[in-house]
Amino acid sequence: MIEMVKTLLVNQYEAALSMLKACVDGCPDDAWNAPVATYSFSRVVFHTLYFTDLYLGRDDEATFRRQPSHRQLAPLFADLPPMREPFEDPAPRSFDRAALLTYLDLCRRKVSEVMTTETEETLRAPEAFGKKFSRAELHVYNIRHIHHHAAQLSLRLRLDGGQGVDWVGSGWREAALAEQPE
Repeated sequence: MIEMVKTLLVNQYEAALSMLKACVDGCPDDAWNAPVATYSFSRVVFHTLYFTDLYLGRDDEATFRRQPSHRQLAPLFADLPPMREPFEDPAPRSFDRAALLTYLDLCRRKVSEVMTTETEETLRAPEAFGKKFSRAELHVYNIRHIHHHAAQLSLRLRLDGGQGVDWVGSGWREAALAEQPE
C-alpha cells in the first residue's frame, strides 16, 4: 500500500508541476512581470516553487536556504527576507524565466528523491512547518498549493491572451507526451 501512495503522490506532483511549467512556457514576455492579483507573474511562479521545495524537505528555513540547489541558483534567492504565509512581497522584483525553469526541474527531481525515502512512519509523522497535520497530508497540501497558483496563472493567460493551460491528469508520462512536438 505504501508504494501505491508514494506513486500516487509522485504522479500528482508531476501533474501539478507540469501545469505550472506550461504556464511559465506560455507566458508572453510582456506579461512576465504583469500583475496576477497582487503579485507579478514571475513572483507567483517563484513563490510556488519556493514553497514546493521547502515543504518537500524536512529542514527549517535557514537550513533549507543553504542547500546546494540554492547556491546553484543564488540570484533567485539573493536578498530574500524569510518567507511566511501569506506571501509577503516587501521588495517587488522580477525573476528570470530560465532560472525559474531550472528551479522547477530541481523541484521535479526533488520529488522523486524525497519519495524514495518516505516510509509509512515518515508519512504518518507530524510535519515540521506548523500546519498541524501529518507529512503525508503536507504532500497533498503542497500539491494543492501548486495547483492553486497554476490555476491563477492559467486564468491570467486566458484573460490576457485567450489561451489557458491544458489539464494534466497524472504523472510525467502524460505531461511528457503533451510537451512533445507533433
